[in-house]
Amino acid sequence: MEKLIAKLKQTIALQLFTIFLRYLLGSAFVYASVFKILGIRFTPKSGENAPIDSLPHFLEAMYQSGYYWYFIGWGQLVVGFLLMSQILSTLGAVAFFPIMLNIVMITTSFDSISVFIITCLMLLANIYLLLWDWNKLKFIVLLEPKNYYDDNAELSKRKVWVYLALLLFLIIVFYRLHAGAYL
Repeated sequence: MEKLIAKLKQTIALQLFTIFLRYLLGSAFVYASVFKILGIRFTPKSGENAPIDSLPHFLEAMYQSGYYWYFIGWGQLVVGFLLMSQILSTLGAVAFFPIMLNIVMITTSFDSISVFIITCLMLLANIYLLLWDWNKLKFIVLLEPKNYYDDNAELSKRKVWVYLALLLFLIIVFYRLHAGAYL
C-alpha cells in the first residue's frame, strides 16, 4: 500500500487535487465556525419549536448551550486552518476525522438525506487525506512501522500553497464577519 501511495503522490493532478481538497474541507469548517464564534445560529430561524427529534431542534439545543456553541466554533476554526495550511495539514486531517465522524453520526439520526450525503462525502474526502499522509501516520497505527521517508513531491512543498491558504482563510473570515454584521 505504501508503494502505491508513494507512486500516486508523484502524479501532479493528484497533488493538486489533494491541495485543493484540503482547501475545500478546511474552508467549509472555517466558514461554519465564524458564526458560532460570534454566537449566531447556524440556521436563520430558531428551531426551538421544531419537533424534538428534528435536526433544527438539535442545532437549536447546541446553540442554546452557550459555551459549547463557542467551543465548536473555535474547534472548527482551528482544525480548518490546520487543514488549509498545507504545512500542518496532516494534523488537521487527524483532528478533522473524529469531528466529521461525529457529524456524520448526528446526520444519520435525522431525516435529512442531502445533509447526510454531504457529510459522508466530507468524511470520505478526509479518509483520502489520511491515506495520502499514511507515511506520517503509520507510526501511530502500526506496532512496527518501517523507516520514514518524505515522499511528498516538490509541487506540494512550495510555499505558494501556504500563502494561498492564509489568504483564503482571511478572505473567508472577513467575509463571514462582514456577513454577520447584517444579520
